[in-house]
Amino acid sequence: MFLRAEKVIKVPHGLAREPLNQGILKMKGLTVVESCTFTKGLKGTMFLEDHLLLFVLEGTYKVRFGSHEYIVRKNEMVLLQKLIRVEYEKSGEEGSDYVLDYMMFFLKEELLTEFINMAYLESNYPSALVPVSVKAINERLIKYIYSLKPYFKETNNIRDGLIKVKLLELLFDVADADEQFIFQFLQLNRSKRKSITEVVEQNLTNPVSLNDLAYLSGRSLSAFKRDFQAIYYTTSPVRWIRNRRLDIAKEMLLNTSLSVTDVCFSTGFESVAHFSKVFKERFGVAPSTCKHPLQKPNHKSPLKI
Repeated sequence: MFLRAEKVIKVPHGLAREPLNQGILKMKGLTVVESCTFTKGLKGTMFLEDHLLLFVLEGTYKVRFGSHEYIVRKNEMVLLQKLIRVEYEKSGEEGSDYVLDYMMFFLKEELLTEFINMAYLESNYPSALVPVSVKAINERLIKYIYSLKPYFKETNNIRDGLIKVKLLELLFDVADADEQFIFQFLQLNRSKRKSITEVVEQNLTNPVSLNDLAYLSGRSLSAFKRDFQAIYYTTSPVRWIRNRRLDIAKEMLLNTSLSVTDVCFSTGFESVAHFSKVFKERFGVAPSTCKHPLQKPNHKSPLKI
């Protein structure tokens, strides 16, 4: 069973600090993360700022998106669409001393566009976008992954541009390994126009920006703002979304036993201090005043709206 993380980690931004068992290669927004550790199980929640291609070399990496759970085992890869929130559970296998070894490649739109142009891929391939897709990896890809490991031991000596070259090499290797899989990249790179209300409601409690919502709706930022204002009759989409999140947060505080911190991160806010400030501005009291009756102190503090 998955445990809800106290805080949703935005990745790769939230991986800026390297733990002892993790290495990171970065260059101009391109990020590769390598992790090798011993564990019987780690769980959490992450929100993907970029598309993610993850390879498991040892152990198991489970991903839950919506009502579906995907299991990525040894020598398998998973492609996850950006701007989605997923729960994960990762662990080593008992027979291999609980070794967990995987590598994460965060793919930006610009890189995918460059690869598609270089590979001369046809954009009319009849493939539907799958937010999460799991495939086996071949020997060539396994050797490629292991060839990168020495780079994590000398991150300060990696020349500019090498990470980009290696990522393009990776995409070509994936394309040669599985044509069906690689055409998912075409769908990732193709913005499909969607309903504003559908996109907003589905992502209301995710830590998304207006730029993110515009991308998800298949619109430019200016077009998204224009269409949003026409639907919701507001000149400030940011304020409207923030107020909806605060309304949801108030209901959670009143009707559940979740802490202020849990409610903050469950409703798309990324800072408890900021959440408390805007909550008090909207309702006139601190979030702690609105706790569930089982969590409240004996005295009553009325909610001012």
